[in-house]
Amino acid sequence: MSDFAKLRERMVRRQIEARGITSSLILDAFRQVPRDAFVDDGQRGSAYEDHPLPIDAGQTISQPYIVALMIEAAEVAPGDVVLEVGSGSGYAAAIMSRIARAVIGIERRPELVGSARERLHRLGYHNVMILEGDGTCGWPDHAPFNAILAAAAGSHVPTPLIDQLAPGGRLVMPIGQPSDVQDLIKVMKRPDRSLVEENLGAVRFVPLIGEEGWRDG
Repeated sequence: MSDFAKLRERMVRRQIEARGITSSLILDAFRQVPRDAFVDDGQRGSAYEDHPLPIDAGQTISQPYIVALMIEAAEVAPGDVVLEVGSGSGYAAAIMSRIARAVIGIERRPELVGSARERLHRLGYHNVMILEGDGTCGWPDHAPFNAILAAAAGSHVPTPLIDQLAPGGRLVMPIGQPSDVQDLIKVMKRPDRSLVEENLGAVRFVPLIGEEGWRDG
């Protein structure tokens, strides 16, 4: 077993499983996906530490536990089609691809789109598609989605994302001011299309930029 594989196993046990994530689907997905392959070379030695790490374009790759928490809250399951808003390096999309049928990631920064596509293709994650665009508007051509996750904090849940959520679907995203602690919110769309909202606790994310988000700059 390589050093990275040992660190990855320790990350799963100490950072994710020990904090109450017990789904074998989620734990196995984190065991399969090498986080060290989704960070810059200078950050690879820190890839399995318990915190976010910087990536290109001033963005971050989220703390592993937060990724696991959001996937658990969104109830990502085999057969699901998942939308990820703010795919960044592609790490969370790769994790979800080990569980779901298909993952559609939207990223607004072209340099991240290019690097994520190359990385996911090279590593063999062929049921992930990374698209360039405004994630706050979702992607109607691939809707409806069984689960939607946003890796950035908005002032509200964008209406297009709610519209593109399938009946019975789940949306998880942080809500709050960019410079403050935010609330991780889960929205469930009932089969009759009514909504149920739940607050999952405090988080910190980069701002969600776009037509239905914050202004850039």
